[in-house]
Amino acid sequence: MIQVKICGITNLEDALCAAESGAAAVGFIFYPPSPRYIEPQKAREIIDRLPDHLVAVGVFVNEQTEVVKKIFEDCCLDMIQLHGDESSEYCRQFPTRLVIKALELKTEEDLKKAAGLAVAAILVDNRQAGLYGGTGKTTNWELARRLSKPMILSGGLNEGNVADALQKVHPAALDINSGVESAPGKKDPAKIARIMQIIKDGTTGNKIQKIFIRREKA
Repeated sequence: MIQVKICGITNLEDALCAAESGAAAVGFIFYPPSPRYIEPQKAREIIDRLPDHLVAVGVFVNEQTEVVKKIFEDCCLDMIQLHGDESSEYCRQFPTRLVIKALELKTEEDLKKAAGLAVAAILVDNRQAGLYGGTGKTTNWELARRLSKPMILSGGLNEGNVADALQKVHPAALDINSGVESAPGKKDPAKIARIMQIIKDGTTGNKIQKIFIRREKA
């Protein structure tokens, strides 16, 4: 099965549910305007109780680099997801292998921009009404499949469309958030179980590219 990140985690119960269902990673959103925002201290408490194999990803939006670095260390995160308007110069302030850059793909220029980023992977998401993801709307799958870098598909994925997305886009990994929620920031165990089974059925036997990787900690 390809790797899956369950994003927007706000409590231990949901994080453990994601792990038990076969997720490779969980995401913590450190962006106060988000309805799925979590305080760093609470995130650390959850991360300390996660299974060793689960990758913890911190999601940041247009944050100061010093703040990102501090939260990264304080929370013992494994990877950084930059989900705002961060430039290529900004991305280069962090080790390439640790960085996931979220982009909305609308034009050929967006593909060129993605190709020039020094990051581990590009996460394709949808933005609407000033929201940096979590909109529940699907992305441009045609452009997404043409990315030259490892690609994580996100944006409105749910049990009704994920099989189609896997067949048409062939992403390296998936990022799922609102599609497995009962309310913003609260995951639905039954929805997680169903979508993970669909993903497993659709990708078992496929060559797996590891995007979410635990970092070596001192």
